Amino acid sequence: MWAHFAAGASFQNISPILPLITEEYGISHTTASLLMGVVMIISGAFGLPAGIIVGRLGLWRTYTAGWFMMGLLTLAALSPGFEGLLALRIAYGLGMAVMMPATGPLIMQWFRPKELPIITSVNVAVMSLGIVVSVSTAAPLSGIISWEKVLGLFGGIGLAGAFAWLLWGKAKEGVGDMAASFTWEEVRAVLRNRTILLLGLADASCFSMYIALSGWLPTFYNETRGMSLTEAGFIVGLLPFTGIFAVLLGGFLPLKMRSRRTFFIVPGVLAGVGALGSFLIDNTAITYASVTILGLGSWLYIPTLLTLPMELPEMTPKRVALAWGWIMTASGIGTFASPLVVGAMRDSLGTFVPGFLVFGAVAWFLVVAGFLLPKAGPRKAQLPGPEAPSTPIQE
Repeated sequence: MWAHFAAGASFQNISPILPLITEEYGISHTTASLLMGVVMIISGAFGLPAGIIVGRLGLWRTYTAGWFMMGLLTLAALSPGFEGLLALRIAYGLGMAVMMPATGPLIMQWFRPKELPIITSVNVAVMSLGIVVSVSTAAPLSGIISWEKVLGLFGGIGLAGAFAWLLWGKAKEGVGDMAASFTWEEVRAVLRNRTILLLGLADASCFSMYIALSGWLPTFYNETRGMSLTEAGFIVGLLPFTGIFAVLLGGFLPLKMRSRRTFFIVPGVLAGVGALGSFLIDNTAITYASVTILGLGSWLYIPTLLTLPMELPEMTPKRVALAWGWIMTASGIGTFASPLVVGAMRDSLGTFVPGFLVFGAVAWFLVVAGFLLPKAGPRKAQLPGPEAPSTPIQE
């Protein structure tokens, strides 16, 4: 939970203070968008390899490496310049890339199958809480201390957690499926699975829209609607704040409902409708309502997205790490492109709206993916141990 909070605290804390950064460094919106997009392309590019590394390096060492790479953002307080800040964001992206795929096997190691949706939803809720705290306080704190020190402060949460993990973190190594050397046949088998492919594409579609809007809406509200950075950051902070309750709801409801399709179709509709209202209608009440609906839809499906690979036939902890790595890769590519494209369109067209419309439309694939997913409900998750199957996952 601490790891997920630390990851969330540094994930989007840069978006409310982007106007300060662009002014400080004299850079364009396109260049500034790299500070957001680089995290996603790095975590995406290394998501699948990280799933492989987990089986080779081990859970404890993988988590340790992830912790310290995220904690390097503490150095942002030293005002490293744009290139230095970009390098620290790259390190943070690498930390997330190696840590997240390891989380699935850890959860399967520590908890019983029926507890997996609850634990997954709690972890995501804590990450969302980290985003809420950082997004809502980054701009006000920047008025008290420099924005560089604000970024370093949130990075320090990860560094403190790294030392705590060194002292108290525990993970069983050398047992069951995680002890076996991986084969490329297993990688290909996981990636050929239709359900896993759909999960990656579905998350990429919705998450790319979420990052595009949450990254640029504060600047859009500031430039177009005359809001202060504090007010704009507060409004966008409703996205992860609503997400806290959405992921908890998304973790408990599947215990009562067998169909997993519902948890993609309904959130997809909510996210699509909320996205349009967040920037098309210049009305304060509608903006607040739209952002709330957008936050609900953008987070409600996450527990099912992460739990479903554990519920598929013959999915072992190592294969779950590969599946989570693929999801990170697919969403990372999409979310790298989205803020970059929106920023470039803003520079060339003078408005954010066309870019927002493009990714608002892309998000509706979450609904399409929901209809394409199999109807069957959850199966018993495969726990680590000597009885773990070594045959490739069925397509």
